[in-house]
Amino acid sequence: MESYLLTIITILPLVGVLALIIIGRGAPPNENNLKWTALIFSLATFVISIVMLIGFKPAGGLQFDTNKEWISAFQLGVRYHLAVDGLSLWLVLLTTFIVPVALIASWHSIHSRLREYLVCILALETGMIGVFVAQDMFLFYLFWEVMLVPMYLLIGVWGGERRIYAAIKFVIYTVVGSLLMLAGIIALYYMHGGATGNFTFDIAAITKDLGAGVFVLTEEQQRWLFWAFALAFLIKVPLFPFHTWLPDAHVEAPTAGSVILAGVLLKMGTYGLMRFNLPMFPKASHAYAALICTLAVIGIIYGALVAMVQPDMKKLVAYSSVSHLGFVVLGIFSFTEQGMQGALYQMLNHGVSTGALFILVGMVYDRRHTRMIAEYGGLANVMPVYSALFLVVTLSSIALPLLNGFVGEFLILVGTFTSQQLPYAKAFASFASLGMILSAVYMLWMYQRVIYGEVNNEENKRLTDINGRERLVLAPLIMLIFVMGIYPTYFLARSSHAINVIKNFVNPTSFAKTQDNHQVAQTADRSGQEEKPGK
Repeated sequence: MESYLLTIITILPLVGVLALIIIGRGAPPNENNLKWTALIFSLATFVISIVMLIGFKPAGGLQFDTNKEWISAFQLGVRYHLAVDGLSLWLVLLTTFIVPVALIASWHSIHSRLREYLVCILALETGMIGVFVAQDMFLFYLFWEVMLVPMYLLIGVWGGERRIYAAIKFVIYTVVGSLLMLAGIIALYYMHGGATGNFTFDIAAITKDLGAGVFVLTEEQQRWLFWAFALAFLIKVPLFPFHTWLPDAHVEAPTAGSVILAGVLLKMGTYGLMRFNLPMFPKASHAYAALICTLAVIGIIYGALVAMVQPDMKKLVAYSSVSHLGFVVLGIFSFTEQGMQGALYQMLNHGVSTGALFILVGMVYDRRHTRMIAEYGGLANVMPVYSALFLVVTLSSIALPLLNGFVGEFLILVGTFTSQQLPYAKAFASFASLGMILSAVYMLWMYQRVIYGEVNNEENKRLTDINGRERLVLAPLIMLIFVMGIYPTYFLARSSHAINVIKNFVNPTSFAKTQDNHQVAQTADRSGQEEKPGK
């Protein structure tokens, strides 16, 4: 069972897609049957991922390994290799948690082409899970591209007025990055095969050979490959100045699309940086760390300042994502355990808190059909439960102590400030800390204008407080906000081993040592061969 657990988790949403296609075919579909089918399959996927969490060994490496020959023609070395470690474990769980939450949140929001909408959601889930569990570069790229189509359709078919523009912009940015990554994957495949005689796409094998010095890349090769992968991932994050597709995609996407986009899709970029760039190209990572951290800090401050002046609640939350993900990138390139642990933790925090913010904005949009901050005011008088839950999520987003956001940003700032490997580390941490202050400004100011004051708009006086379904959607998110803020050890302990493995790969001392050992071994081999004729 263990060897096929990840296959079940990955494929189960696709089984749900087939069920949705079959149900009520040839007759007018029953909307409730379609909704419940999609929800049951997404919940089943989440339950099985909990089984994975229970069986996960915190001190272990890759686990629940499935490694089968897949494409044997032409000896390509393409394998069906799935596994999780502490880096991907929580991102798989985040994915399987967010999808059913998004489905329940949009229960009454979609009426046209409902079957196709639900098919896109479940197909997207398979693509996202596959990215996090794939241990073969070919398979990773396949899943990376699979998730593009359903997200494009979610924005382009069920989005707002400018949905076509937003969807095409999303695709263009993503495809450009994907093609660069494909070129990098092919180049790395042939370089590794030429050096070792083992033509494989296996991520763990290539990373191990690089770390052991069996496969050596020159500094120039590292730099070219670093950017081939990094540009694809930084566009997905998105890091300033590649961020311009994100606000449009968020604003035009339906609520469930925004929740999944913020909750999971953006994390694929930061995950890729930690899975590929740091362990495979350590010298290039150090060479460009200052540049990337500069862009991250600019993104943190720029995203916060632009969010501050937004009149649209959804666009404000979208720009806040640019700011928050800048913190994640900064933590990754601090090269410290605290910074990288904080980066991974902040990925989870952002998925929970920003996903909840998009749901909260969607709830009032469903009632008033406007997201303009100026159209609201005084909601605490008519929607007290909504206002209280909105406050918790707002405080989580601005990193209030004892809530989840504080742990991630604190670890990132401490890890960056104390980094001995990142140039100007203290300056980066100091400027990044301004983002925490600015986040309090734009979030609390938005909350004040929407929630407090008198109810001056007659339409707001007729608003009803959130119902049982909406409370059910927010309850697990609120619970996680407190649990992750009060007891982060449970989460951090399970990612510690994987983070330390990445840290050891990217550590310049250990990397130089393996390179030197490899060169010494080669010299000894040559000397031995030269001595043989004289014996």
